[in-house]
Amino acid sequence: MSTTQSERLRGLLEPLVSAADLDLEEIEVSRAGRRRVLRIVVDSDEGATLDACAELSRAISEKLDETDAMGEDEYVLEVSSPGADRPLSEHRHYVRAIGRLARLQLHDGDELVARILTVDDEGLDLEVPGVKGRKPTARRIAFAEIAKARVELEFNPKDKKEEEA
Repeated sequence: MSTTQSERLRGLLEPLVSAADLDLEEIEVSRAGRRRVLRIVVDSDEGATLDACAELSRAISEKLDETDAMGEDEYVLEVSSPGADRPLSEHRHYVRAIGRLARLQLHDGDELVARILTVDDEGLDLEVPGVKGRKPTARRIAFAEIAKARVELEFNPKDKKEEEA
């Protein structure tokens, strides 16, 4: 997708997404055979529900039908949330991931999996799980040290009541 089309779509859709109390995370146009696919990823501090995505999809579809932003060719519209193992790239993503495990790749080549405890303007306070029965350790990572980060799927996440105890 050209930068101009991306900027135009973002300008057109951002007010609709904001009106739904959601954040516009990503816009992607790709080819699927002869058709194009317009993928829009939205989120909020409380998460994006299926109903919110469906309602927003209808609003976006109407808006796109009123304009020529997608041109004359057929396209498929997909509106969704980022998913459970979402990448972390914005400050708000880290805030939303407090209490979750994250895989962090650092610029120095190190990689670690740790639980995000707190987030401030400079970085993260993490709890690195202990190995072989050792206690977890605390670690501070500045945002400038992080090359890539992603939420890790947990099949047995820490219970919030257990964390508060």
